[in-house]
Amino acid sequence: MFIDRAKITTKAGSGGNGMSGFRREKYVPKGGPSGGDGGRGANVVLIGDANLNTLIDFRYKRQFKADSGAHGQTSNMHGRGAEDLLIKVPPGTIIKDEATGQVLGDITEPGQTIVVAKGGRGGRGNARFVNSVNRAPTFAELGEPGEERTLLLELKLLADVGLLGYPSVGKSSILSRVSAAKPEIAAYHFTTLSPVLGVVSIAEGQNFVLADIPGLIEGAHEGVGLGHDFLRHVERTKVLIHVLDVSGLEGRDPIDDFHKINNELKLYNERLFKRPQIIAANKMDLPEAQENYQRVAEYMAGLGHEIYPVSAATGEGLTALMQRAVQLLAEYVEEPEEIIDAKVYDAKPEEAYSVKRDDDGAYVVVGEGIEKLVAMTRFGDEEGLRRFQSIWRKLGIDEELKSRGIQEGDTVRIHDMEFEFRP
Repeated sequence: MFIDRAKITTKAGSGGNGMSGFRREKYVPKGGPSGGDGGRGANVVLIGDANLNTLIDFRYKRQFKADSGAHGQTSNMHGRGAEDLLIKVPPGTIIKDEATGQVLGDITEPGQTIVVAKGGRGGRGNARFVNSVNRAPTFAELGEPGEERTLLLELKLLADVGLLGYPSVGKSSILSRVSAAKPEIAAYHFTTLSPVLGVVSIAEGQNFVLADIPGLIEGAHEGVGLGHDFLRHVERTKVLIHVLDVSGLEGRDPIDDFHKINNELKLYNERLFKRPQIIAANKMDLPEAQENYQRVAEYMAGLGHEIYPVSAATGEGLTALMQRAVQLLAEYVEEPEEIIDAKVYDAKPEEAYSVKRDDDGAYVVVGEGIEKLVAMTRFGDEEGLRRFQSIWRKLGIDEELKSRGIQEGDTVRIHDMEFEFRP
């Protein structure tokens, strides 16, 4: 089964907790704090795998959770960092963040990796907080939570050559003739409902991937019929073989078919319309095709297109067609692909926090830094609580809340923690 879109949820590992401990050795008086740091949580990483050509695995498993880092230990022993969680995807996969719609990355080669969720850093042990004022701190940080993301995966086939044409013009038959692929073939429209790949071998060192992509009809650029399900996969092909049924047995004019499909390509993506395109005049084993061929050939020559008379039924002309495709691939100049909505990082610094009112009247403090501080603070530890209050005041959050009219006893919410305001 060919699956080319999937949605998964990822959770990176949280950092290990820092340790609060003290050295207690027989001949070491006043050994001092010796709590070690927690280990870093595992990242969630997507990696290209040449053995995959579909996203079907994500139909059965959609949630991925990475391991957390180990906790710190006494004697300044740091916790072990967790190994990254690797998720294999086929080359040609684009990764988007569902929440923002931004493109996080595009895996085009086997072995290429993209970090999609970062693991949290380990909490610092109490040995890290020794200073001239506090020689024996008792508090240590909790590990930083790992990132959580819902991802949209979209696969675009990485075929060298694509077969286009109306349904039932013989694309699947041609693929089965020139490669070892076994597409479903029958005398009715839309037999192929998903792309089929085959490797065509012309000579030693002259191989390419040929894709039979589902048929396309008028209005496909707007999603009619198989619509975008078809057009997405033709975007990365370098050479197009346009298959025409010159016999006209389906009651359609091959010249009219040619213009309708090219118009769909142009409306969907101007760059697709400009790709090298060879015309394959198929079904030449039929008398009707022999009668129509000269008219079609003269018309295509007038447009500057090469045309090859072929028969998928007998194999006639297919070798010459594939050899020409190899030549065009050798001459092809790679053009940079434009990724729409690619993630752009601004150079401007982000605000430390912002304050807003919730529907229930609570004051909500939002900000990556303050949310991490809350997540990593042990509120049951008196020294840890004092440190949190000190940082809170230094950030000026009290003054900001007062300027917004907060009163004693009002609720202040930060992420999933709630506080009662006391001036």
